[in-house]
Amino acid sequence: IEITKVGAESALSQIMNLIKQAQTTKPSVQRLADKAANILTLTAITVGSGTFLYWSFIDPQGAVFAATLAITVIVIACPHALGLAIPTVTTITTQVAARSGILIKDIKALEIARRLNWVVFDKTGTLTKGEFGVDRIVGSNSDGVLRIAASIDTLSQHSIAKAVVMEAEKRKISLAKVTAFNSFPGRGVEGKVEGANYILGNEALMREKKIKLDNLKDQIIAEVNEGKSFIWVASEKELLGVIVLSDVIREESREAVAKLHQMKIKVAMITGDNESIAKSVAKELAIDTFFADVKPEDKVNKIKELQKDGSIVAMVGDGVNDAPALTQSNVGIAIGAGTDVAVEAGQIVLIKNNPLDIVKIVELSRKTNTKMKQNLAWAAGYNVVAIPVAAGVLYQYGILLRPEWAALLMSASSLIVVVNALTLKRARLMA
Repeated sequence: IEITKVGAESALSQIMNLIKQAQTTKPSVQRLADKAANILTLTAITVGSGTFLYWSFIDPQGAVFAATLAITVIVIACPHALGLAIPTVTTITTQVAARSGILIKDIKALEIARRLNWVVFDKTGTLTKGEFGVDRIVGSNSDGVLRIAASIDTLSQHSIAKAVVMEAEKRKISLAKVTAFNSFPGRGVEGKVEGANYILGNEALMREKKIKLDNLKDQIIAEVNEGKSFIWVASEKELLGVIVLSDVIREESREAVAKLHQMKIKVAMITGDNESIAKSVAKELAIDTFFADVKPEDKVNKIKELQKDGSIVAMVGDGVNDAPALTQSNVGIAIGAGTDVAVEAGQIVLIKNNPLDIVKIVELSRKTNTKMKQNLAWAAGYNVVAIPVAAGVLYQYGILLRPEWAALLMSASSLIVVVNALTLKRARLMA
């Protein structure tokens, strides 16, 4: 028996590690709470000392009374509630997110998500199912074209390549051995079959290799208008054929785009496909803008374009080819992680290939922010009212807090903050 991966490398183990990692990160509002807690500690000491000195001055014989009020101030101003206000919310948030298949690596990214202006989707496998099927093969020898393409594609990991290989298997076409295989990310592949060099890929790759496409382009006009995908197959000198494939748009994509628009967030799409395919998908989904014929290394520049006017941008991609774009974006979301759950590029990792999870992220971000504000408002407001009362400002009206009452109030304030955070567990996300 040979063990290739141990338990620590399993998807479940990595999910647990991501949750632990998220719970150790702090949102920016936590820094505000920490600062407020420090100020409150200094305030408690200052007001407590001032209270003792004031009442001692008023009644030099009442040292015990002055000390009692000073102790009450310090007890009631203990910054437990402020200290718990944010961590309790972030802990609950990561649990709620994990139950929905959303793994938060950096809680700061979730905090930013409530202010998004753009969500940028990679097309294949995200807005579409990425499960391509061969519609037809254009060329004088369709089986010969398929044999060459499938033989070379056995060495490729792309979803389109798998569809070509499956079609060859379906037709029971025997494949040849391939040598000198080379990949052109975002454009295609090449390889040597039975001593001859062949190139498979998109129009951009064919133009780069100076292959003329005119003789077959007229035969696929209908498919171009329908937004289908194509694999051009060529030898070193001439075009041999074109494989027409279709990729089904997810139903969830339509709903996700519509809901993001309801949330006042614009949607963009990035794809390596040609403009006609991109335009067709963008029109069907009512996407605000799209970028076609984009190489993986150029995706980062498209994110920068959207950020030029100060817009906050989220990039949704597979976390491998899209790594630079995920890093450049304000919120990097790796979608469809599956067993590759520990992808480093994304700040948020999605277990499933479901665009609706992006809506959940924004909704959860907004609900989390509301809970944080509520907790901070309560913790701060409680001290603004309680500290003066503890210092004896209402003593002339017969109102006085004893230390034991102050301890109960302080505990109650902490309990209220925790209970308010726990209500987030019952939050119903829009998607």
